[in-house]
Amino acid sequence: MIRTWSVRTVTQAARARIAAARLAATCGVSTVERTRLVTAFTAHLRQCLTKGGTWRIGVTTTPTPGGGEFVLEVEPVGRGSQDRPGPWRMAISCAEDVDLSDGDHGADDPASLAEALFGADEDTALLLERLDEQEALVAFHREELHQTNQGVLALHAELDAANQAQRRLFDAEQKARREAEAARGRLTFLADASAALTASLNHEAIVRLLPALLVPRYARAIDVWLFDGTEPARGGASHPAAAVVAARRERPQYAADHPGGLPGVDDHPPSALDPGRALLCIPLLTRRAPQGVLTLTAPDEGWDADDAVMLVELTRRASIALENARRFEHNRDIAETLQRALLTELPRTPGLTLAARYLPATRGLNIGGDWYDAFRQPDGSLITVVGDVTGHGLHAAVVMSQLRTALRAYAVDGSGPGQLLTRLHEFLHRLRMDLYATAVIARFHPHDDTLTWAAAGHPPPVLRTPDGEVLTLDAKPGAMLGIPLQQRIADHTAPVPPGSTLALYTDGLVERRAQGIDPGIGRLTDALATFGADELDQDLEGSADRLLHPLLHDSEHDDDVCLLLCHVHGDEQPV
Repeated sequence: MIRTWSVRTVTQAARARIAAARLAATCGVSTVERTRLVTAFTAHLRQCLTKGGTWRIGVTTTPTPGGGEFVLEVEPVGRGSQDRPGPWRMAISCAEDVDLSDGDHGADDPASLAEALFGADEDTALLLERLDEQEALVAFHREELHQTNQGVLALHAELDAANQAQRRLFDAEQKARREAEAARGRLTFLADASAALTASLNHEAIVRLLPALLVPRYARAIDVWLFDGTEPARGGASHPAAAVVAARRERPQYAADHPGGLPGVDDHPPSALDPGRALLCIPLLTRRAPQGVLTLTAPDEGWDADDAVMLVELTRRASIALENARRFEHNRDIAETLQRALLTELPRTPGLTLAARYLPATRGLNIGGDWYDAFRQPDGSLITVVGDVTGHGLHAAVVMSQLRTALRAYAVDGSGPGQLLTRLHEFLHRLRMDLYATAVIARFHPHDDTLTWAAAGHPPPVLRTPDGEVLTLDAKPGAMLGIPLQQRIADHTAPVPPGSTLALYTDGLVERRAQGIDPGIGRLTDALATFGADELDQDLEGSADRLLHPLLHDSEHDDDVCLLLCHVHGDEQPV
C-alpha cells in the first residue's frame, strides 16, 4: 500500500509531517519509534525546503512475518538526472499491514491541525516520560555501579592489606627460620666443641684445639693466656688491658671504639695492641679463681648477642675441661711417681731367674693398682706375688702400696701363701676404702722342687713343665680381697722340677671385653708352650717380651698389664 504527497511550501511540509505521524500511528508503530521517525522526517523536510523545489513524499507498508514494515521516502520532482539527489528513505517495523488508501490522514482545517499539535505533544510527553524512566534507570545503575566500584576498591584495599600482612608474616617466618637455623647451628657447634674439649685430658692439647674450633667462624685470631700461679696483672705487656680487667673482675670485656651491647659483657676502650679490631676477653673461671683469659679478635662480620652468649658458655666449658685436665695430670704425676717408687727390683736367687713386665693402660687414666713383688722369707724361701686393686688413679695406687707393705710385714713370720692372703683380706676389709683387690702368691721352697701357691679372686697361675706341657693351676681359689665375707684361703702345691717356668699375671693380659678371660688364658698357655727350655733358660727377659707380643698385638688395652715369669734352672741346685 502506497500513499504520496507533494511538498513545496512549509505548510505542505507540516501537513505531510502530520499525515506521516498519523499513518505510523495507524500502522501500530510504537510511540518511541514514531517520534524518532517524525523527528528524522522533519529534519529532512527542513533540508528539502532550504534547497527549494517540489518534493514527493511516499509512504509504503509491506507485510512481513508477524507484522509489517513502514517505509517513508522523500525524493525531488522534476529535476535532471545530473543534479537530482538520491531519495531519502527510512523504514521501521510496525505492528500490522494497513491499507493506507482508506481515510483522510491529512490535516487541512484548524481543528485537525490543533489535534495533530496536541497529539505531537502527547507523544513528546510520553517520550519524555520514557526518557525520565530511562534516566532514572541509568541513575540507578550508575549508583549501583558506583557502589560496586566502591566495593571493588574496598576489596582491593582489603586484598592489599591482606597481601601486606601476609608479606610481613612471611618475612617474620623467614626471619624466625633463619634465627632458628642459626640457633641450631650454634647449639650443634657448642655440643660438638664441648665433646672435643672434654675428650682430652691434656691441657696443652685443649689449648691447641681452641683455635681450630673458633677460627675463622667466630674469631679472626685467639689468644689463650693461662696463669701459672702468678698475678694476672703481671702477666706481661703482650696481653691487652681488657684481658687483665677480665681476669680481675671475672667478667667478660668487649674492647672496641664503640659499645658492643653484648649481654653479660662489659664495654672497654679499644686495645692499644690492635685498635682497629674489636676484642672479646673472657675469663677462664674455676671454682676457686680464674686460671686464664681467652681473647678473641672479632671476625669481619663481628659478633651478635647470641654469638656472645655462646662464646661465654663455650669458654666456661673449656675452663672446666682445662681444670679437669690439670687435675688429672697432677694426680697422674703423683701416682706415676708413687708407682715407680714401688716397683720392685727383683732379687737374685740361686737356681731361679725372675723377669717382670708392667704396662699401664693405654686408654683413660693410665695409673692403676696392679703390682708385682718378690722377696725372701727368713727360712730362705722366695715369695712372688702379683696383685690387682680395683679402679685406677691415685687412690688405687695408694691402696696397692699399702697392700704391698702389709704383705711384706705379714711374711716375716714365715706364713704360707694362703695365710698371707687371708691376712691381706682382713686388712683390706678393715680399711673400708670401697676398693677391693685380687692377688696370687707363689712360694718357692729352698732345697725342694715343690711350689706352694694360693689365689684370691685372681686369674690362675700357668706352669710350663720341663717337657713343654703347660698346666693351669686352677685349684679352688679364695674370693676377692676386702669383700664383706669371712674366708680362710687354702694353700695348694705343685711340683716344679728344674726347667719349669711359672707365669703370674693380671687380668689385663688375658681379658678382653668382647671375649672374656678364658680365651685369653688359652692364648697365654699356647704362647708359653711355643718356647723351648733352652730359650727360657738363657734369655728369660727376651722371652717375657716375646710372650707379651702376641697377647697385646692390638697395642690398645683398657687395663694395666702385669707379668712375672719365674724360671727354675736345670743346671743348678734347686732353690
